[in-house]
Amino acid sequence: MPDGPLFLFDRTRDANVFLRRAGMALPGSSEIEKYRDILECFGAVSRTAGTGETWGRIASGAAVPDEFTAVGRRDLAAILGRRLFLRSGAAFQMMSLCLDNKLCGRCGAAMEDHDKETARVCPGCGRVVFPSLAPAMIVAVERDGMILLGHNASFPSGRYSVLAGFVEPGETVEDAVIREVYEESRVRIKNILYVGSQPWPFPSSMMLGFRAEWESGEPCADGFELTDVRWFTPYDLPDLPQRISISRMLIDDWLRRVSADAPHG
Repeated sequence: MPDGPLFLFDRTRDANVFLRRAGMALPGSSEIEKYRDILECFGAVSRTAGTGETWGRIASGAAVPDEFTAVGRRDLAAILGRRLFLRSGAAFQMMSLCLDNKLCGRCGAAMEDHDKETARVCPGCGRVVFPSLAPAMIVAVERDGMILLGHNASFPSGRYSVLAGFVEPGETVEDAVIREVYEESRVRIKNILYVGSQPWPFPSSMMLGFRAEWESGEPCADGFELTDVRWFTPYDLPDLPQRISISRMLIDDWLRRVSADAPHG
């Protein structure tokens, strides 16, 4: 098996990743024995893909070697590239699967790694638990060369993005797009078109991206999730999300299309 990367996570809520200060690089999985004394637990990111990737969680009170520095997972794309950013998300979700399922929620027995599936299994009652994955929609709503962007209460000051939300039980993704846009902005939409998807492990979403056209209504923030929502043109865009995010990809896609349609003198 190849020596894949070793994703060492700290114990913060955001689960930062440790990189070597020299070169800002990940350690290799072959070094796992070197760090076992400071790890609470560790495991394979994928037992079937044969990539050799490993995750590990730093134990409480353990002294992390000075050779490492903690980096936020959202910043990894700029440092390590898109592929390792996505693999760090897979490692985080496998770690969460293990930590959240040490004991069976049905009979209380100690859970084990499934020998065939990417899952945890109870040797007592046979219950199988797969990694948590929450489907969510995200949509670029467009109107006459403008895009609808909102400021979420959790965003930094001045940052805006396209609207998003989780799919509810018994709901299609398209229904969720219509409902979330109306709930957050009081805007009704039409002509919903699927664009693409992105795993977003903060903590465990699968983002399904769309674009749609304005049908009726004027933007009015719900005051709960969004503190402001409004139309923007290509010439007055606010601070936008990171380019690694599907939200930024949807905005950039809209920007390319409206720029291509603009008259050239």
